[in-house]
Amino acid sequence: MRTRISLIIALACGSAVGMSAFAGHPEHPEAVAEAQPAAPEVDELAKFDSMRRFGIAEAPAKTPGAIRVATYNVENLFDDVDDPALSGDNEDIDDEKPEHELRAVARAIQKLDADVLCVQEIESYDALVAFRDAYLSGMGYEHVVSIDAGTDRGIEQGVLSRFPLGEGRNWPREKLGGVHPDKYGNNENWNAGQPLAFRRSPMLVDVTVPAGSAGNDEDYAFTVAVVHHKSGRHAGYWREAEAKKLASILTELSAQSPSANVLVLGDFNAEVRDESVKTYFRAGFTDVFESESKAGDAVTTHESGRRIDLILANRAIGAELVAGSGFVLGTPARPKQVDWRTLPTFEGYAADHYPVAVDLRPVEAVGTSDAGGQTP
Repeated sequence: MRTRISLIIALACGSAVGMSAFAGHPEHPEAVAEAQPAAPEVDELAKFDSMRRFGIAEAPAKTPGAIRVATYNVENLFDDVDDPALSGDNEDIDDEKPEHELRAVARAIQKLDADVLCVQEIESYDALVAFRDAYLSGMGYEHVVSIDAGTDRGIEQGVLSRFPLGEGRNWPREKLGGVHPDKYGNNENWNAGQPLAFRRSPMLVDVTVPAGSAGNDEDYAFTVAVVHHKSGRHAGYWREAEAKKLASILTELSAQSPSANVLVLGDFNAEVRDESVKTYFRAGFTDVFESESKAGDAVTTHESGRRIDLILANRAIGAELVAGSGFVLGTPARPKQVDWRTLPTFEGYAADHYPVAVDLRPVEAVGTSDAGGQTP
């Protein structure tokens, strides 16, 4: 059971917040209006920005004739409803995301203005819908998919979309081939000898942008493969096995439909130099930032100073991505070298990850990708 510190200290700007985690839960409709994130005062916004260590402060205007696709690990979006399937170390009764974090996540999503938003660390479909209804009303996210990913922690990936979605497809606890090694770093591996399987199954969802939605004369279809690979410094072998399995699934998809437009996006828990990400490069995917001059803090996606939240494009969709449109939207972070395990979060803090977005013209292009990036 993850420990939650109930007192929210006033760090840099925050005042204590004592509201229920889902004040706007559909079971309490009278609280929905109050739960909408209020527009912060100008000086409050300045303080929030002063705590932003990575990414950019404001999302750029959306490219005319394009839609925006984004990924965001919102960090433990648990509601206040007890899940009887979770017990022991995974008991969720006290894991609801603090209300001030929910408001901050909502502010980031509103700034982002993504048409298709892929999210990670969602407790359930119901929790995601409750959050949408309480904090994102009016944003047009009429279409929602989130299905069990097979992890004992009870978190999964989801998609919020302004456009119709197909049914989610995933492979919970699917065997990946091979077994866990004896050692986890220098320590004994608790899973030694057990078959490797998806820790959190990736999820594939088809998106249809109806004709006329963004300058497209015909319906435009693409697939998002939303990932949340295994975390942990010494779990590279596990991430590599997960990546190889998903790459194989996507290769088969491309063989069946060579023109299929596919984005792999989410929390890779690895950087582009790591073997698990290189697996996707070898499968024909490119990093939307690879050919850009953006680097360093502007494209860092995690509080730890790493770029581990990625958007990768296959060749079919690459030509439809708007070159140079990718960005990371920063939100307040804890000060450098502060131990996140002991320091409570604060007003303005949303999550330890930051949203990553790219603009996409929903019209089939002819020719090679202008997205740049590494080739197989």
